[in-house]
Amino acid sequence: MRNRRQRESQEFSISFLDVICCGFGAIILLLMITKSMSPVQVEQSEINNKAQIQDLQKQLFSLRGETTLINRDLNAKQQQISSEQQRLAILRTRLAKVKALHAQKSKKAIINSKEKGKLALAVQSLSAEMQRLLGTNYQSKNELVGGIPVDSEYLVFIIDTSGSMFSYAWPRLLEEIIATLKIYPKIKGIQIMNDMGSYMFTSYRNKWIPDSDARRAAIIKRLRQWNPFSNSSPVEGIQKAIRTFFSEDKKISLYVMGDEFSGRSIQQVLATIERINTINQNNEHLVRIHAVGFPVQFARPKHLQTTGVRFATLMRELTHRNGGTFIGLNDFQH
Repeated sequence: MRNRRQRESQEFSISFLDVICCGFGAIILLLMITKSMSPVQVEQSEINNKAQIQDLQKQLFSLRGETTLINRDLNAKQQQISSEQQRLAILRTRLAKVKALHAQKSKKAIINSKEKGKLALAVQSLSAEMQRLLGTNYQSKNELVGGIPVDSEYLVFIIDTSGSMFSYAWPRLLEEIIATLKIYPKIKGIQIMNDMGSYMFTSYRNKWIPDSDARRAAIIKRLRQWNPFSNSSPVEGIQKAIRTFFSEDKKISLYVMGDEFSGRSIQQVLATIERINTINQNNEHLVRIHAVGFPVQFARPKHLQTTGVRFATLMRELTHRNGGTFIGLNDFQH
């Protein structure tokens, strides 16, 4: 029984060795059949792969940079398109308003055409009557509005800002300045000073204020509350305006607006102005002087009206000697 077991164990061991040998032999055959690569070729292949990867990475980075630039340009174009669309919407709105306004004006023009025809006939009739009375060869020698020459290109207003004017005649003063500006629809320069020579707009000291509708509106708005110190005498402002702005190549008019003269000598003022306001080659004064008198002082008792009488006397003679006109108002309230 023991011999039988030994014999079976030996047979098993031999069979196991046969199987192992056959396996090793198969592996050797496979290695012999398979084409092997040298280590140098494998290393070179790895190097080539790394180079390709680096090239691809560079291309990727380049594409990312180009994509960023393209996105920026795209955003800028989109913003520009949005701005243009907003502008187009605004222009369309304006166009609609203009069309509506044009339609309204067209209707008014149709309504007013008959009135214009009547006005044209009246002008034609008046012109024929003037020609009959004055003769066919008559020509106007100067441009007058209400007796005031309006051929000047530059205006200086000398305004009395004393307590009597500011407290009692200021609304009427505003009306007179607005009316004066209307008879000069387009001029080259304006200046506003008080009777002491103080400027309304200090930024335009010693220079002309350009004329425009907006600037005229700003002057009237500022004038409503403008109240610098005054000694109730326009002499200082007149002298300063002439010395600062007179020019032989400019047509300048001064408009003096006030209610009293508190100076000592009328004759001395006339002589001083005559000396500095010289005559040019055309036998005309460099500066034309007009004046508007507000009868504030005449609302007082007679013994307190002296300064008002002196102002009227001075302005009447001063404007006469310097090519201008003096207007004395009947009322300082309306």
